[in-house]
Amino acid sequence: MADRRTYNVLILGVGFLFIFTAFTTCGNIEQTVVKSLKNSTFSGSGYHSLGIIYGVFSFSNLLAPTVVTVIGAKLTMFLSGLLYSGYIAVFIMPSTWSFYLTSILIGVGAALLWTAQGQFLVENSEASTINRNTGMFWALLQCSMLFGNLYIYLDWNGKSEISDSSRRNIFLFLLVSSILGTLSFLVLRTSHHEEEMLSEEEGQSLLSTRTMYKNRANSALQDTKTEFQTILQLLKTKTIMLLSPCMVYSGLELCFYSGVYGTCIGATAHFGEAAKGLIGISGIVVGIGEIVGGGLFGLLCKNSRFRRTSVVFLGMVVHFIASYLIFLNIPDDAPVVVDSTTQKNPFLTPTASIALLCSFLLGLGDSCFNTQLYSILGYVYAEQSTPAFAIFKFIQSVSAAVAFFYSGYLLLTWQLLLLVIMGFIGTLCFFVVERMQDFSMDLQEQ
Repeated sequence: MADRRTYNVLILGVGFLFIFTAFTTCGNIEQTVVKSLKNSTFSGSGYHSLGIIYGVFSFSNLLAPTVVTVIGAKLTMFLSGLLYSGYIAVFIMPSTWSFYLTSILIGVGAALLWTAQGQFLVENSEASTINRNTGMFWALLQCSMLFGNLYIYLDWNGKSEISDSSRRNIFLFLLVSSILGTLSFLVLRTSHHEEEMLSEEEGQSLLSTRTMYKNRANSALQDTKTEFQTILQLLKTKTIMLLSPCMVYSGLELCFYSGVYGTCIGATAHFGEAAKGLIGISGIVVGIGEIVGGGLFGLLCKNSRFRRTSVVFLGMVVHFIASYLIFLNIPDDAPVVVDSTTQKNPFLTPTASIALLCSFLLGLGDSCFNTQLYSILGYVYAEQSTPAFAIFKFIQSVSAAVAFFYSGYLLLTWQLLLLVIMGFIGTLCFFVVERMQDFSMDLQEQ
């Protein structure tokens, strides 16, 4: 039994590694690729596409648990993987209508995929193995930022323009990766929980298949309704209200490091022919920052309220340093320039070493905020963790969607200023929540 569960978690992680090698790399280079298209009929925006994905994802989370319960986690993940693959395939022969249609579909697919992943991971874990299995899955997932971006660096380094053949080769590679990840879900073994459900349903021989699925759907809808009511109740609590600015900031930062900053580097004229290749290296270094921060703070600082505030404060300082260096090193028009390169000059002569240092700091700071948000939500809402995490993902996704829509219009200075303001407010509110928890603990001890 233990071996089967470990096998399932390993295959689950490998599947996500392949799928998100494709999707994370795609998000990093998307706006740069769209700008390079020599196609007069294509009028799409990479920023708008990513904004649609995160917007649809945030609202699709409300119905995703029902779908997963009715058709099962394995089938849900397989179908979601097909939607991810369809989105990647659009870039091989781009058209505006298919680009935005698949953006909507992948938003739905993402909600289904992550809901199914959470359920499947829990079904294949016990109290004694949940931390190990979560760590194993997380480590494999974070590696997805390395391999696709390495391919980008090797292919684009020294190129000032992205040719159609180069674009097709890249997205064929990413499509194969996504398909391999999707197919890996087919070799997942049935969990003990699923076997019990199936044997229970088989025992009710008088029930038709249609009635069986109808009963499943009714039960799932009732559970969803109950959870939605719990979410509405939690939204009114002081803790969630105070943590909301920090959740919003995590969404804005997600948009910036995953879609905007790589585009800025690729558009910087001072980097010359190295600019496009630096997009790939930047993605790798962000991933390394995420892995270092997640491993250090997520595992070593678990269940310590003092350390939570220290880590969040460190995350704020790290992001403030990164924002200041980006302000000095990257041209102000880098996120919005329509042509291939920037026209404005930054305060310093742009250097690749500073740009990549900022990539690492963005990844490190992001992991500080995310690990501690998960930690405090799990601590405060130990009995209601699922709806609490659902609120976090909803607020984070909505703010990321809004950020992607304004990223194509606001100059870099204003985007960085907004990040700094929200980062400061979010950190301050996080400290207030921790102080509330300390005060509550003191009262209980008296």
